Amino acid sequence: MRTTLLRKTALTFAAAAATAGGIAGPAVAAHAAPAGVQADRKPSDERQLDVRYEAQPNFYFCGPAAARNALSVQGKNIDVYDMAERMGTTEAGTDSINDITPVLNKETGKDVYKSVEIRDAKAAEKQTDKLREDIKRTVDDGRAVVANIAGTATDTDGVAHSFEGGHYVSVTGYDDEGKTVTIADSANPAQASYQMDIKTLANWIATRGYSAAS
Repeated sequence: MRTTLLRKTALTFAAAAATAGGIAGPAVAAHAAPAGVQADRKPSDERQLDVRYEAQPNFYFCGPAAARNALSVQGKNIDVYDMAERMGTTEAGTDSINDITPVLNKETGKDVYKSVEIRDAKAAEKQTDKLREDIKRTVDDGRAVVANIAGTATDTDGVAHSFEGGHYVSVTGYDDEGKTVTIADSANPAQASYQMDIKTLANWIATRGYSAAS
C-alpha cells in the first residue's frame, strides 16, 4: 500500500536498537560540520553550513531535534522540548513533515519553507533532481533542509543507517554541485555527521517528504 508524508514517523524501540550505538540519553553539543556558510551566497560547487549539533534526548524526539539542528545553522538555539510541544510530538513520534514546516517558518519569521512529498516507494529521476536543487537553493540561502526518512541507507563511507520505524534528519551542506549532501543526524553523536549520495537520500525519503526553502 502506498504511504504518504502523513504516515507516522516514530522511531520504534527496535529501530532505535538497530542504530549503531543506540540513541543518546542527554543531549550533547558539538559541531557536526567543519565550516560556516560563506558570506556571499553565489552558486557554488559545494557549501557546508555550521551546525551547533545537539543529540535527541530520547528515542522519539528526532523530529524536534532535526528541526533544532536545522535552525542552529542560522544561529538559533530553540529548546527541543518547546519545539516538540508545538509539533504535537508524542512517544509515537512526530506525525509528518507537515508538522515540522510551520515551526521552521515560525522561527525564521518568513514563510520560506515548504513541504515536498515523494509519494512512491522509489524516487523518480525528476524527484531526485528536484531534491538536489531544493537542497542547493536552501543551503545557498544559509538554511538547512529537514527530511523525513525510513528504512536503511548507506553513506559514502559504506556505513549503513537504519531507521525502519522512520526518522528525521537535517541536510546541512552539499558537495559536487549537490550530487553528495551532508547529513546532521540527531540519533547518535558518534555518527552526528555523514555524507550521502543524493539519489540514496531521495530513496530514503521516498513515501515521505522533506521541508526546504521554496
